[in-house]
Amino acid sequence: MKGFSFSLKQAYNNLKIKHKVFALLALIMGVCFLTTHFSLQYAYSIYDEQLYSQSSQLLNLSSTGIENELKKLDRLSYTIATDQQIQNLLLSIHDETPEFEKYRLRALIADKLIRYAGYEKYIFSIEVVDRLGQQATAGQTSSAAAAKQQFILDEAAEGSGGTRWIIPDTQDPHLIAAREIRNYQNLELNRLGTMTVRIKLDAIVEDVLERAELRYGEIRIASDRHVMYPLRLDHGATTYTPEEQTLGERYAIRQLNDRRYFVTQIKSDYLGWTYHSVIPFDQIFTKIILMKNLLFAGFLVSLLLVMALAIRFAKGLTQPIEDLIGRMKQVQKGNFSLADMEAAESAAPQMDEVGQLRRTFRMMVQQINELITENYAKQLTIKETQFKALQAQINPHFLYNTLESINWLAKANGQPKISQMVEALGFLLRSSVNIKETLITVEEELAIVINYITIQKVRFEERLIFEMQVPAGAQSLLIPKLTLQPLLENCIHYALETMLEPCHIRISCRTEPGRLILIVRDNGPGVDTETLDRIRRGESSTRGSGIGLKNIEERIVLAFGEAYGLKLDSAPGGGFSVSVIIPDEKRDRHV
Repeated sequence: MKGFSFSLKQAYNNLKIKHKVFALLALIMGVCFLTTHFSLQYAYSIYDEQLYSQSSQLLNLSSTGIENELKKLDRLSYTIATDQQIQNLLLSIHDETPEFEKYRLRALIADKLIRYAGYEKYIFSIEVVDRLGQQATAGQTSSAAAAKQQFILDEAAEGSGGTRWIIPDTQDPHLIAAREIRNYQNLELNRLGTMTVRIKLDAIVEDVLERAELRYGEIRIASDRHVMYPLRLDHGATTYTPEEQTLGERYAIRQLNDRRYFVTQIKSDYLGWTYHSVIPFDQIFTKIILMKNLLFAGFLVSLLLVMALAIRFAKGLTQPIEDLIGRMKQVQKGNFSLADMEAAESAAPQMDEVGQLRRTFRMMVQQINELITENYAKQLTIKETQFKALQAQINPHFLYNTLESINWLAKANGQPKISQMVEALGFLLRSSVNIKETLITVEEELAIVINYITIQKVRFEERLIFEMQVPAGAQSLLIPKLTLQPLLENCIHYALETMLEPCHIRISCRTEPGRLILIVRDNGPGVDTETLDRIRRGESSTRGSGIGLKNIEERIVLAFGEAYGLKLDSAPGGGFSVSVIIPDEKRDRHV
């Protein structure tokens, strides 16, 4: 993935400016298009929510209106069941009542039912079945089968005097409210009969829909996924049925009969029925869809126009630059003739940045052409001076040979100390002159230290006590050249030379995770806190080799990073220590 990103970036960097401008404008237009598209989608989702809210309110009003009418009929059935006269008439019908008297009592019950049902336009019929299984009817006679009648009696018995709602079916298309009539005298609650009220549900729904302004849609009513309205779909109605479609959300868009419909559902609290409204989607969104298509077409046309203008603009911007590049290539080949450039610029000079670049380039070429002869002569003089300087340089091999001659002469005359000092001096000289490598191993750096201490031991003898404890495993790590030797030189200048008693100088090391710490410590007089702070800031002047602590730390940071460097510790009378912190890992010597 990283390689692909790098290749893509490299390919973009190699594009011409006009192609970059075109790509930038295309990217801007693409971002604008995506932003517009998602904004419109968000707006449509908000519109769907508003549509759902409105249709849900209408559907809620419709369901409330329907169930309010059913509540009225429920209260009517309760009034009939508790009517004292009807209860007395039913109480009078029993096995010992003469047949004529039974007929007369049932007729009186029917007359009473007619008075209740006469002013209710949504009642198809009211039937009261007495304890002997005979019925008195007000309204139209039902043609329900015996099994259906027995089912109604069983449902009413389970209600224990309460209303039981029986949904319509293809055999009996009316909604039925069934309840037992019980004896309320002396609260005996004995069964006196069963009342069945058949209700014209379709008439209630149509009247309520007319008032609720749902004329442009359709409604479905279901109980436990059994559709009770409409029982039969009219010609041209949608095929949407709740028992086949369930909504996971409050609303959805369904494809029915090759058309899209906006479907909303709610569930009533009174009877637990589910109400669905089915509204043609195109009828609602015609203008929105038209506006969406117009916006898309307009944006596409504007995109093409902008791309055409972008190509023209990019070409006009880069054509002078390409001409200038061609002239630069001629200059690169050594052609400094300005005749064609002056002729081109005199035709139609530009005052923009490109024009200024062309004029500046012409002046630069002219100046280069004028300075070629002068610079050529100067280069000849410089080469001659460099050759003479090389001849005047001291040959290091002459100095090495001289020291080697002194060394053999000291050995021949039995002067081992002079021989050791000469050998150590020669080693230090070769180490300081060789600048090919900026990093050396700790072992090589310690060799420089040992040779330096050899010279100083001859000078100070028993006043200098030197110890070194660096394990072999740490000596293969890399360290900037001449890091430890200047620290020892500081110990001699600032500790040994100021003391009468012997000076102990010790080099030790310790390891930490990812780091090696070399510690150079002396038992000299130390420094106070203020002086130590100046040393840390590099503000204290040096009188040693000229390589100060700040210089050493900068070379360590340059080689290994900010996590490494020097750490200084001192106290008056407590000696001075410098901790050299380097990475505990192998690295390239030519950093």
